[in-house]
Amino acid sequence: MPILPVILWTDALVYILLAAVAGFVWYVRRHEHLRAPWWRVAQTPAAMSALVLLAAFMFAGLLDSVHFRLALPATPATQEGKDAPRSVAYAVEVKSVLDVLLSSIANRPERTYSAPLATHAYAKETVEVEGADGKFVKQVRDYPRLKYGGAHLTDPQREWRSDVTLSAFRGLALALPLWLLLSLFLVAACTPLEQVASRDFWRDVWGGKTEVPWRAVLITLAGVLLVIVPVVFLSGRYHVLGTDKVGLDVLYLSLKSVRTALVIGTLTTLVMLPFSVLLGIMAGYLRGLADDVIQYFYTTLNSIPAVLLIAAAVLALQVYIETHPGMFPTAAQRADFRLLWLCIILGVTSWTGLCRLLRGEALKLRELEYVQAAQAFGVSQWRIMLRHILPNVMHIVLISVVMDFSGLVLAEAVLSYVGVGVDPSMISFGTMINAARLEMGREPMVWWSLASAFVFMLALVLAANLFADAVRDAFDPRVRIGGRKMRLAGEA
Repeated sequence: MPILPVILWTDALVYILLAAVAGFVWYVRRHEHLRAPWWRVAQTPAAMSALVLLAAFMFAGLLDSVHFRLALPATPATQEGKDAPRSVAYAVEVKSVLDVLLSSIANRPERTYSAPLATHAYAKETVEVEGADGKFVKQVRDYPRLKYGGAHLTDPQREWRSDVTLSAFRGLALALPLWLLLSLFLVAACTPLEQVASRDFWRDVWGGKTEVPWRAVLITLAGVLLVIVPVVFLSGRYHVLGTDKVGLDVLYLSLKSVRTALVIGTLTTLVMLPFSVLLGIMAGYLRGLADDVIQYFYTTLNSIPAVLLIAAAVLALQVYIETHPGMFPTAAQRADFRLLWLCIILGVTSWTGLCRLLRGEALKLRELEYVQAAQAFGVSQWRIMLRHILPNVMHIVLISVVMDFSGLVLAEAVLSYVGVGVDPSMISFGTMINAARLEMGREPMVWWSLASAFVFMLALVLAANLFADAVRDAFDPRVRIGGRKMRLAGEA
């Protein structure tokens, strides 16, 4: 079937970010002073375990960042007895690769709420009871069967438990060989083959004696697969995490929310870094009038409540979209542009903290001997800031970017909850929480939408925080010096 590739604004920025990360990795591998701290990160078991979990989230986000439009079915067109040439018409709906992979659960909506792994609806409805001859007998209040969840079962009360158990065991049985293959491929890709073929090497791996904590990596990978593969088997027959008010699968909504969280957490930094790095270094190194103007600027910006500024910007964008409908032909493009605008606003309102840190560091660095020597030799101020100040503050930039990621993910959820976040048609953790707000107050209580968003956000934010802690410990010289002094005192 023909497809029309669609590159949204955030898709393009994600691709640029991937290219930048690849270039950064290539640059780090060529410089020992940058490779050493990253090697310390790779030697931290908690960081590598968190990286495995983050890689799973990023893989889902990348699959959801490849968009296209499907061609509409062909219609017969004849002219003078011959087929007339026709142009291919494409659907208005924009899909992603993740949508195609999840079509088995995305295209199976129920009427309304259903509990996780349920075969019947969550609330009673009026059901028509038929007699033995197939004719209508009476109407009763009962829990109707779901259209898709457990539809293959003849007698759900007797067959449900054994069917769920069998499907889960099938997933676990497939997860084991898949884990072995992925583990062997991952270790072989990062280790010389002669070591991989050695029995002593694998003994060291499971003994935790390797430089790279392979034991932690492989155990985390096993845990991820033991969750994903059984869920894949169960999702073909049931709604694993239930359905929401309009019958959409909550597992599908949770996986689609991952991209929104990753885009907010990463693209916002692209907006924040130019402001904070440039203005922070300029304020600390130039001092005088430049320092006063920059301090006045970010102090004034901090005095404005961030929520009010974001709300005003989102409302202004909404008016712009409504007055220029021709620029946004599809709902996906309108929602994506609002997501991009939200990233810009969050970046504009969150750069001041890093700017303060860089200003203080630049004030210290400009008094060091090598900077004063460069000034004595007549080196220009811009060259000193680029060649001497900027490389020596990059550890602060890197630590701040990694640690701010989780805060930005939570910020999106809060903003969407209060109605000034992403577009309501875009799936995100914030919109899921907002929809679950009223569900928690009904009777019987619908708890699985909020619980699913909470678990996914907890896993993403916790993994990001663990990785950020390792990056901070590896790049912050004060932490390294303090840890070395503690080790020396313990040995003494």
